[in-house]
Amino acid sequence: MEATFSVVEAFLASVSGLRQIKTPHPPSYVGHPLPHGERVVTGAGGLRKPHQPSPLAGEGGDRREPGEGAGSGSARMHVRRVLRAGLALLILSTPTLAGDQAPASQLPRRVDPQAQQILDRVIRAIGGEAFLHVKTLTTRGRVFAIRDETTSGLENFQSWVEYPDKRRFSYGKEKPVILINNGEKGWEIDRYGLIDQPAEQVRRWVASNRYSVENLLRLRINEPGVLIQARGGDFVDNVPTQVIEITGAGEPTVRVDFNRHTALPIRITYEVRNPKTGDSDDYADSYADYKEYDGIQTPMHITRYMNGERVGETFRNFANYNESYPAKYFVAE
Repeated sequence: MEATFSVVEAFLASVSGLRQIKTPHPPSYVGHPLPHGERVVTGAGGLRKPHQPSPLAGEGGDRREPGEGAGSGSARMHVRRVLRAGLALLILSTPTLAGDQAPASQLPRRVDPQAQQILDRVIRAIGGEAFLHVKTLTTRGRVFAIRDETTSGLENFQSWVEYPDKRRFSYGKEKPVILINNGEKGWEIDRYGLIDQPAEQVRRWVASNRYSVENLLRLRINEPGVLIQARGGDFVDNVPTQVIEITGAGEPTVRVDFNRHTALPIRITYEVRNPKTGDSDDYADSYADYKEYDGIQTPMHITRYMNGERVGETFRNFANYNESYPAKYFVAE
């Protein structure tokens, strides 16, 4: 059991920052850790690498603009890309009349009309008002750690999340380990007692939670200063998608792929910078096997990638929304 716990802790590092999993390959995909947990894909034949985003930020690979061909057309296309990137940068950094840049809290929320249409459709597909007013989510299932495309450990889990920033995660049958996160504080409880989570672990939890489906689509897209743009179409695991990019002042751009037919999120990708080393880790979370619970479409299968490598899978077998938790469920005791 001790060995199994260590393997699961390695997976949870990719999910909430217990320990960073080192991969032998350089980053290959811009990519969210999982705040929840849950069955396993076995056999290498069924495993998929994350889809490599196109250099056009999701606009469909090599697709050219109408009337453009090779040669000079490619040059014109390159100029358009540069101008578009420069325009986005200009919008994010436009000075105030006084010559000073306004704080993010004073900047307006900017959403292009096509992106707003996509978001409206997505919210309706997930559950509309029921989704927008979710307070808690309780899940159970199994969590799998994966290394070198091989399952290296698994554990049963239970997860209790109170939005936007509280979590209690228990794994293991006998003498389970419990992780508690409350805002920017975190603790771990095991058979030996209570300890503080390391600062790096807490930092990773905060980042992963911020980019969860629930927080991203209910909170972040409504923050002052956010810029949301439609980025055309793409494919993820052979599924056609619509892509939007979400950029906040001083934060990395988050890419979200929505199933073109169902409008449900199927992948969220972003990167997290390590303040000590200056390096960035690329994360991608894929969502599948949606089932309806309490009027809300809930992903029951979540696959986690870090720096292009599949590092874990979560299979839920139970989900319930808006349960009431004990008053001290998310504090250290």
